[in-house]
Amino acid sequence: MSEGRVGLYPGTFDPITNGHLDIITRAANHLVDTLIVAVARNVGKGPLFSVDERVQMVKDEVAANGDKLRADIIVKSFDNLLVDFARQNGAGMIVRGLRAVSDFEYEFQMASMNRCLDDGIETTFLMASDRNHFISSRFVKEIAMLGGDIKPFVPARIAEIVATKFSR
Repeated sequence: MSEGRVGLYPGTFDPITNGHLDIITRAANHLVDTLIVAVARNVGKGPLFSVDERVQMVKDEVAANGDKLRADIIVKSFDNLLVDFARQNGAGMIVRGLRAVSDFEYEFQMASMNRCLDDGIETTFLMASDRNHFISSRFVKEIAMLGGDIKPFVPARIAEIVATKFSR
């Protein structure tokens, strides 16, 4: 891990979308020297992909976009309290993406709880870019499940992986 600011971008990434990659790129290029992309196990959400599959997809997409990223990127899974994971990995910042005003209330409450648990870890919000603000993994999976084209919302490799998952 390089010296400097370490940030943590947590999510389920089930699957990783163009919106996630946009947040990773912007955080890596403008906010931190090292970005840990933290893939939550989140069994309660009933993910389509196993945590190992999701970690690998994120690693592959980060590697494919490496020439666009200034910060070191580390991809890890976690299943403990987010602030504990951040502390264990030396992260002083949690990066969260906001797609719409409706995301803000939940994210604000989570950031406030995390601050109460550890006031040394800041939460930074990045607004989704105009071309990605409507994309969610949940919608991507639903479109794919119903036979729709998800290529505008995810990288090409991910579209193929999702299609394969639903063709079984």
